[in-house]
Amino acid sequence: MKTIFIVNPKAGQGKGIEKLYATIKDAKIRLELDVDVYTTTAVGDATQFVSAYCKENPPARFIACGGDGTANEVLNGIMDFPDCEMGVLPRGTGNDFCRNFPDAGDFKDVLAQIKGETVPCDAIHITSERDTFYCINMVNIGFDCNVAAMTATMKQKPLISGPMAYFVSIFGTLIQKKGADLQVFADGKEIYNGPLLLNSIANGKFCGGGIKSNPGASVQDGKLNVNLVSNVSRTYLLRLLPAYMKGTHMQIRGIEKVISNPTCEQLVVRPNTPSVLISCDGEIKNYKQLTFTAVPKAFRMVVPASKTKLGGKEYEQDCIRENVRVGQ
Repeated sequence: MKTIFIVNPKAGQGKGIEKLYATIKDAKIRLELDVDVYTTTAVGDATQFVSAYCKENPPARFIACGGDGTANEVLNGIMDFPDCEMGVLPRGTGNDFCRNFPDAGDFKDVLAQIKGETVPCDAIHITSERDTFYCINMVNIGFDCNVAAMTATMKQKPLISGPMAYFVSIFGTLIQKKGADLQVFADGKEIYNGPLLLNSIANGKFCGGGIKSNPGASVQDGKLNVNLVSNVSRTYLLRLLPAYMKGTHMQIRGIEKVISNPTCEQLVVRPNTPSVLISCDGEIKNYKQLTFTAVPKAFRMVVPASKTKLGGKEYEQDCIRENVRVGQ
């Protein structure tokens, strides 16, 4: 099966991209592997390229080289083609979806991606008043979404890295304390109506570059994991934030009065305002109403091979001898 690396040249501010290209080229030429590279040119380009390629040349394996936004685009490109697979080589700010596979090999190892096996993973299907699409990791509404929106702006400023931009944005959003006002229905039953701090609809556990906001989520359980955080005070939020980032917040005594954490197969969100901003895998969009549906075993995800499977020290020595630079 051909492997195509879908490279977002803007991810990670472009750092290490020439080394990535060289690594892939060495794997193709020196190890005689069926590998190609496609470099994206605009938002949505990865989806269009992957979909068009799958129509003409299935099966294929696509490795999204970027952040969760790039992974989202590749996912939306392969969803109608069950013979095609996808993986993630993290180069962006968040890189959260691959954190759901702690026992995998090195996600930044090019050869491990080419040689890796696949596992079935869920996705989230989203329907709005104007379009329909898929989410690979998480949708955030309210505080988390506003942080993501501010982070995108902060990253454009000089001398501010991705992680720094995110933490600056957390405290900037905290000052505004801007949440959302929503009606929320889980599997047809209303579970919330009114102002709240945030609402997350999760396939994976992590968002924001490693914040374990939905520790009960699983990419293989066929369910949506939902966080509904009430409109708490800034003081309480600051106390809650360290546990929320580590994923231990649901262990806090009395937390059920503040956070509801149901699972469901379908969630409907209706804003009590004209529209609501969402962050879907880090991309900001605006809608009037949304329906989220869990899609079990929606696609096959590449889990990078471990160094043991690749040959351990012997594999590393071969790479040095053959001048194959693995990773970034």
